[in-house]
Amino acid sequence: MKRLLIHGARVLLPDATAAPHRDILVEDGRIAALLAPGTAVEDASRHDATGRLVMPGLVNGHTHGHGGLSKGMGDKWDLALLLTHAGWIGGSRGLEDKRLATTLTAVEMLRKGCTAGYDLAFEFPGPTVDGLQAMAEAYRAVGLRAVLAPMVADLTFFQATPGLLQALPEPHRARAAAMSMARADDILSTIHEAAKGWRGGEVRLGCAPTIPLHCSDDFLAGCRDLAEEHGLPVQTHVAEARYQAAGGEVRYGSTLLAHMDAMGLVGPRFSVAHGVWLTEADLALLAARGAGLSHNPGSNMRLASGIAPARAAIRAGVTVGLGTDGSGSSDNQNMFEAMRLAAFASRLWEDATEEHWLGTAETVRLATQGSARLLGLDAGAIEAGKLADMLFLDLAHVNWAPFNDAANQLVWTEDGLALREVMIGGEWKLRDGRVLGVDEAALARQAQEAADRLAAANGGTRAWCEAVAPHVACHCRALGGRFTAARRLLPAH
Repeated sequence: MKRLLIHGARVLLPDATAAPHRDILVEDGRIAALLAPGTAVEDASRHDATGRLVMPGLVNGHTHGHGGLSKGMGDKWDLALLLTHAGWIGGSRGLEDKRLATTLTAVEMLRKGCTAGYDLAFEFPGPTVDGLQAMAEAYRAVGLRAVLAPMVADLTFFQATPGLLQALPEPHRARAAAMSMARADDILSTIHEAAKGWRGGEVRLGCAPTIPLHCSDDFLAGCRDLAEEHGLPVQTHVAEARYQAAGGEVRYGSTLLAHMDAMGLVGPRFSVAHGVWLTEADLALLAARGAGLSHNPGSNMRLASGIAPARAAIRAGVTVGLGTDGSGSSDNQNMFEAMRLAAFASRLWEDATEEHWLGTAETVRLATQGSARLLGLDAGAIEAGKLADMLFLDLAHVNWAPFNDAANQLVWTEDGLALREVMIGGEWKLRDGRVLGVDEAALARQAQEAADRLAAANGGTRAWCEAVAPHVACHCRALGGRFTAARRLLPAH
């Protein structure tokens, strides 16, 4: 049995309200016990963590590994514009580009305190077994846990959004109409093949029908059946933007979530990403089915989607976690920032009082225990029996000078710069400020070479996307205005 005694540190307790000095005994990748300082332990190696705050690893409830090569690509984009530009943001990628992008995302998550992430991974026109394996290998090289869920659809954005093709002028309409995803049967067969041969370990396979509107009912049913057959977790973007919620009413005559529930998809292994425009009835449905929600406040604000009803979801009994979204849509993988933005966003409504706000200890629990439940991980707290996934923060860093309150400073003050070590499953993955599994200097060179090559390859696609974007924006904003079942944007002044 491999035993390690970590001594000298302050340890964040599971409720995140206090951080007393405790020793931590780690055995075979799990926390065996929290001990009084100085407790004698036989047959254990020792690690002196004096001057550190030890907290559970942050768990990213929603991201996109392929976004690692796409950070900083856009400015004044809402979600519809982001999807319009997707062809050049992520186009022309080969197998090594997919591996590289995911490695960049994993390294950034590790450096900023994540020990696990729920990755909705995209390949165009559909997933490949080689691509999924390459992205999984990227996570294994860095040492992160992950749910790797191929993000799939059998309809394009232009086909899926009610009225959009008809709203485009020629020749844009003809080009948009000619676009296509891979055949539904081929997509489902690929995931099935991948699931049959999937290596277990710290990277699990999932399934992510990307957006309900982008999936025919037959395809949704196929995803449902695959998930049931292989026990796959399922996550999908539901009611992220107002135009999507309106599109659900047009297409289904119901909310997007109600339609997915009617298709048999909503259950304990199911989680919603974003959920900004979920109704009260939707939240009650999620709770009744034992499903979850990843609240991604940075992306929701960056893409002008609105403020997700996190407090209402918690009150309804929904499992809520926090996420960053991908670096193509939120531009970083900083879960410390996600905590801060979640707490800030909860305070913005003029009719909200303190009881509606997210407190700091509660927000830390969302980013650890809540997100861990979305991934199905036995992690998220420093307590006996949990996975030994832990962060070590330097209390001599200016973020912690002076130490006043652990939860308040984790949410209001910490930005990842005080992070010194990361342990996952009892093994060091970040030590002395160095990522142990990857040559970061070589990674940076490869990333720039790939970015330059892909920019040249996608130049023509970019020009078309920029030409069609104003027409998309006009149509989707008008469509969104038809949805009045929820209020998720601050009133104009």
